[in-house]
Parts: sequence; structure tokens; C-alpha cells
Amino acid sequence: MALFHLPIPGNIIGMLILFIFLVTGIVKLEWIFDVSNFLLKHLAFFFVPFAVGVMAFGDLFLQNGWTIVLLLLISIFIGMIFTGLTAQLVMKGREDKDDRESYPHTN
Repeated sequence: MALFHLPIPGNIIGMLILFIFLVTGIVKLEWIFDVSNFLLKHLAFFFVPFAVGVMAFGDLFLQNGWTIVLLLLISIFIGMIFTGLTAQLVMKGREDKDDRESYPHTN
């Protein structure tokens, strides 16, 4: 991202834009639900190019393998934490919404 001088991948920017559009209601979940389920069912196929790339850089992994594994484990751990926190926030929001809708409003 040139504005902040950070090397943010395009797929991350795209996911953030999609998230913002879903939260604001510009894009409805129903519009992307079927396609997203299809992609999740076939997620393993997206890792085939990665596996081929890993085999091409065998020497690099022999020299710096432990550093790469450590960074991968740290990034996985951070990703799991943020995914869990986000899921908890979404579920709490749904429970709060269900609670508000189930009780009659008294004025």
C-alpha cells in the first residue's frame, strides 16, 4: 500500500474491502454465499502451486529452514488468535441481536 509504505498483498486488501462491504450492507451475504462455500470445499487445490514453489527452493529451505518454520508458526498463531477473536465478536453480536428481537420493547 503506497499510502502507508507497507507491502500489503492485494488479497489482504481485497478481503478488507469485502469485509467492509459486508458490514455496511453494500454486498449482501446471500450474494456470495454459494461461491464462497464452493471455494472452501476446494481449498486444497489452491495450495498446489505453493507446494510446487516450495520444491523449487529446496536449497533456501536447507539453509534457512528453521527461521522459515519459526515465522510460519508465529504467523499461524497470530492468525488463529485474530480469527478466534473475530468469530467471538460476530457470535456475540448475533446473540445480542437475537436477545433484542426476542424480548418485546416497552416504552
